[in-house]
Amino acid sequence: MRFSPEYVRLVLNENFEDAKARFLAPLMAINYAHLAMLAEQGIVARDEAHRIRAALDTISLDDVRKASYDGTYEDLFFYLDRLIVERCGEDAAGRLHTARSRNDIDMTMYRMHQREMILTIVEGTLSLRRVLLALAATHREHVFAAHTHTQPAQPSTIAHYLLAVIEQLERDTVRLRAAYASTNRNPLGACAITGTGFPIDRTRTTTLLGFDEVTGNTYGSIATVDYLLESISAAAVLVAGLGRVVQDLLLWCTSEFGYLRLSDGFVQCSSIMPQKRNPVALEHARAIGSKALGQASAIMLAIHNTPFGDIVDTEDDLQPLVTVMFKDAARAVMLVAAAMEHAEFDVARLAARAEQGWITVTELADTLAREHRLPFKAGHAIASRLIASARTAPERPLSLALRDVSKDVTGTEIVYDEAALAEILSPRHFVDVRKTYGGPAPSETLRAIGVSQGLLRGDDEWLKDVRARLERAEKQLKEISAAL
Repeated sequence: MRFSPEYVRLVLNENFEDAKARFLAPLMAINYAHLAMLAEQGIVARDEAHRIRAALDTISLDDVRKASYDGTYEDLFFYLDRLIVERCGEDAAGRLHTARSRNDIDMTMYRMHQREMILTIVEGTLSLRRVLLALAATHREHVFAAHTHTQPAQPSTIAHYLLAVIEQLERDTVRLRAAYASTNRNPLGACAITGTGFPIDRTRTTTLLGFDEVTGNTYGSIATVDYLLESISAAAVLVAGLGRVVQDLLLWCTSEFGYLRLSDGFVQCSSIMPQKRNPVALEHARAIGSKALGQASAIMLAIHNTPFGDIVDTEDDLQPLVTVMFKDAARAVMLVAAAMEHAEFDVARLAARAEQGWITVTELADTLAREHRLPFKAGHAIASRLIASARTAPERPLSLALRDVSKDVTGTEIVYDEAALAEILSPRHFVDVRKTYGGPAPSETLRAIGVSQGLLRGDDEWLKDVRARLERAEKQLKEISAAL
């Protein structure tokens, strides 16, 4: 068959090049696994299986990657099929395609490729968690002014802020692990869409290809892409959440804030202004993450309102976008991890800012409620009037101002000396008394860091175990194939 030159140029050549880059290795693994299963089930005779395996062994992946598309075959599958026929003859080669279709082959290799991309993002997420946990452990005692609505709000600690980010990343990891579980199921054996009358063993190819289990309904094995949508959704949530953090970090790198300094390897100078230290690594991370988020939306849009069945909208033309989305999401996460590993916080400036703007005054209202049994609203009113008084007459001792405004609000004078008021209003005291579960007190962040370190160890072990299982499956497939 000869295809139209325009169709070759605009579609088939592009798809052939994409398939060589992304799916050649999975496709060859599927060939070997399917052949081994057919031989074990007696569907293909041993001598024929040996001839087919020998033919497969002669195919050089490097040579295939160098091949140019000439329009005489439809895609990578048919190109490999031609090579197999050349090496073992039409009769033997034709038996390899027993009880399978390009439909289930495609869906299988998509999942095999996708699971690797999910693991790469998980790896990057774990690296970022590791970096931020080290920073949190270093900065448990270092206070700073936390913001709400972009305004200084209350003192917290650097560790408390970072733990909030870490917990978000932990939830991202849960979502990615769930996406991996949904993805790592084997559709091979579903054939075109209804399965086969041959006595195949789908669990055998599942084991040999490193899948955790078999997909169910054969129609759904071909038609569904919810596993893909789940994976890109998990990645999209990750980069959207990380983008908000990167926005904070970039703000903190400004000279106006001066809270954070990236190491020299992650900044660039201006071509005209030699004094500049532009934190462009974080800007790149923000831009790359935004790209990934846009690509995830494009994938959703491409799939939306397509027929529930075998259709190209979810296949050749979509898969390059899927790959780029996963790649960019992983790049963004890994870049932030690398940039933050040797970043430094200006703890003195952070502490100084935490002394400004009356951001500790909530604790005065709390203290009045605790020690004088006042309703919190009354304590809030006293604290508010104290701020107004101090701004009107900054030279007047706070203790005197407190005595007067408390009598105005409650009818009773409340007396604290200057030293006691200074302690109540200190950022250090504010943080230390907030021992609420999940709060900023160093004793509580120490506990939280321990919990997060335990979760990180568990996720590290999960990733290590998953990669080991995939390696064992690959080794077993080679051994089984070699014995044919």
